[in-house]
Amino acid sequence: MPWSPVRIDMFVKRVTAGVALATIAFAAGAGPREQAKRMHDRIAGVPPTAAVLDAMAAEITAGRADQAAMMAMDNPSFYSVTLKNLVTPWTNRAQTVFAPLNDYTATVIGMVRDDVPFDGVLSDDILYVGAAGLGLPAVSASNNDHYQQMEQRGVNLLTGLQRTTQSGVYGTPPAATAGVITSRAAAQAFFIAGTNRAMFRFTLLNHMCRDMEEVQDTSRPPDRIRQDVSRSPGGDARLFLNNCVGCHSGMDPMAQAFAYYTFDEAQGRMVYTGGSVQEKYFHNDTTFAFGFRTPDDAWENRWRKGHNALLGWDPALPGSGNGAKSLGQEFGASDAFANCQVEKVFRTVCLRNPQDQADRDEITTMAGAFRASGYKLKQVFADAATYCMGD
Repeated sequence: MPWSPVRIDMFVKRVTAGVALATIAFAAGAGPREQAKRMHDRIAGVPPTAAVLDAMAAEITAGRADQAAMMAMDNPSFYSVTLKNLVTPWTNRAQTVFAPLNDYTATVIGMVRDDVPFDGVLSDDILYVGAAGLGLPAVSASNNDHYQQMEQRGVNLLTGLQRTTQSGVYGTPPAATAGVITSRAAAQAFFIAGTNRAMFRFTLLNHMCRDMEEVQDTSRPPDRIRQDVSRSPGGDARLFLNNCVGCHSGMDPMAQAFAYYTFDEAQGRMVYTGGSVQEKYFHNDTTFAFGFRTPDDAWENRWRKGHNALLGWDPALPGSGNGAKSLGQEFGASDAFANCQVEKVFRTVCLRNPQDQADRDEITTMAGAFRASGYKLKQVFADAATYCMGD
């Protein structure tokens, strides 16, 4: 006889309660070996070998859980599965994990592997490519064949990546390189067509953990809002003053840093025109002819005042500059950047969002340790795994 909806609901509740109680009981009674296995599974995504499990359990028993976590990061799956799945959504507008390996993802993976200071991910002249001798197609600024072949051949990303520079491989002027912002994958996703505001929005979303709705501030002056933004959308100026200004007054002065960049679909590559503003910055310039007309790539961070000052901008930096590199440095030195990386790793390792004050305090502690370590992201994984190994 079919179960009634009420009976099904009662059954589901009992099963859920039973699983929760079993999980709590397991966590409470978990010994070093159980904790080590859970830690390895979450970091690497695969079970440890018997030898690695023994070594990790010994480290946990000795009170060195962070070292046990580091052992788990020696597994190639940490790089080819955990990190790839973490980073890939940052590289495309759909924010999907189902995208091919590319230069953006490979560069982040390489930086984590080599403990490259992660605050430079938005500003360094850096690129990771397949190691010499793998028989891969040459790295090209015009296609992704090199990285797709790496993935199709199952190249071990723990050993198969080597560091180089964008200026050396792609020919981008060193001063115009800005970490993953100027990677081919990011350019294809966020510099293509449009007005280059997409690069600003997705950089903010992926590396500061804030979307535009969360940083709206109508108190900032509107004098650098571009000409393509109507001052009376739908014939109502109140919409501009109470809505549009909130995003554009902060975004447009900073997105000016990208004025010399575009992605050329015909060439399949990013194009940098130093000293010459891209035509896209003048799209729809008759919408409000008295608006700001972009003359160069000089940017200014007007969020250093107002409620977005809470993002924790570095007082040692000027808050203004020219080009993508200096804007990337501005972002990378902020408290929001450090906290964002920690929050993403916490969710990846702990399999949940921060839930209570204890979790939020731990995020703050981990962000401080991240900075103190010289922005080593592996240390964040170790700290998160240690904190959550009893979950």
